[in-house]
Amino acid sequence: MKQALFAAAFGAAALAFPGTGLADSAKKVVVAYQTGAIPYAVGIVNGDFLKATGWQIDFRRFNSGAEIFAAIASGDVQIGDVGSSPFAAAASRGLDVKAVYINSVSGTDEALVVRNGSGIEKPADLRGKRLAAAPVSTDHYQLLAVLKQEGIAEKDAEVFALPQADIVAAYKRGDLDGAFVWDPALTELQKDGKILLTSKQVAERGAPTFGAWVVTGDFAKSNPDFLKSFIAVVDKYNKSYASDQAAWGPNSDNARALAKLLGGTAKEQSDRLQDVVLVPLEVQASDAWLGGGDKSGIARILKDTAGFLKDQKKITAVLPSYADFAAPDYARAALKLTN
Repeated sequence: MKQALFAAAFGAAALAFPGTGLADSAKKVVVAYQTGAIPYAVGIVNGDFLKATGWQIDFRRFNSGAEIFAAIASGDVQIGDVGSSPFAAAASRGLDVKAVYINSVSGTDEALVVRNGSGIEKPADLRGKRLAAAPVSTDHYQLLAVLKQEGIAEKDAEVFALPQADIVAAYKRGDLDGAFVWDPALTELQKDGKILLTSKQVAERGAPTFGAWVVTGDFAKSNPDFLKSFIAVVDKYNKSYASDQAAWGPNSDNARALAKLLGGTAKEQSDRLQDVVLVPLEVQASDAWLGGGDKSGIARILKDTAGFLKDQKKITAVLPSYADFAAPDYARAALKLTN
C-alpha cells in the first residue's frame, strides 16, 4: 500500500486450465482472495470465471487484506477481495483502487472470541487483557473500536497485530485472552472459548465494515467487459445461495468445493456460509453502496474508518472525499447481464 501507480504487466504466470482451448495469447490477470467462506469460491474451483471471461486467471490466496494491498501496490495483483479497514488505509495513502462489488457487510462471520477462564464476560472486562487481530484488518479496526466504545485506552489493554495463524497458536498456548478473527481461526478459537461480540454487533455499536472486490484504476479503465463478466459470476453464486440454501448444505457439491479450496470439512464450510451477510446486486449498484458519491455506503464507511485509524495513529491523513474509490458502472453493467 505504498504507491499510487501500477504497472500494466501481470507478472506471475496464470493458473492453467487444461482442456479449455484457450490460446497462449489469452489475456491474464492475478486475482487475490482470502480464507473466509463465500459463495463465489465455488466458481474458482469449477472454472466458471474462466468460462465467463475467456481470460487466464491466476487466483492466489492471501491471509489478510493488508497483504493483498501490498501485492496490489507492488503490481503483482490487479483484483482483490479485501475488507473496509485495509481499504481505508490504502486509499488514504494514495493507492489507486476502485470498489466494484460488495462481497459482504458486517455479519457474524467475524467475531471477538474470548478464551475460557479469561474472566471476560462483557466488553468492559477487556481492560487489562491480552488481545489480538490481524494487522490493519477490519477485525483490528473493530477490536480497537470496541475498546474505544468501552472507554478503554489502547495502553490499558495489550493489543497485538498478528497474522491469524499466529493468533491461533498464541491463543492455544494461553498467551492471549481473546482475539477478533474470521474463519478458519474463528471456528478454531471457539473450541476453547466463546463469542463476546460479532462484527454485526460492533457495527450496530457504531463501527460498520464491509468486504469488497477492488480493482486497480488502470485495470478497471482498460477492461470493463472483463469486470462486467467477472462480477456477474460472483453475483450468480450469491444469488444461488440466497435463493436455495439447501443447495449449499453440508452434503452439497457446493460445500465440498468450498472445502476443497479453503480447507476444513464440507459441513464446516456450509455452517460458515450462514454467517455471511450478502447485498443484492441491484442494491449495490444504487446510491446505497457503490453509487451516490460522498453519500454512498462505500464513501461514508471508508471516511469514518479512516478518521478512526488516524485517531489511532495507524494512518497520517484523512482524504476530503472517498467517493472516487467506488465505481458503480461495472455492477450496473453486470446487472444487465443477470436480469
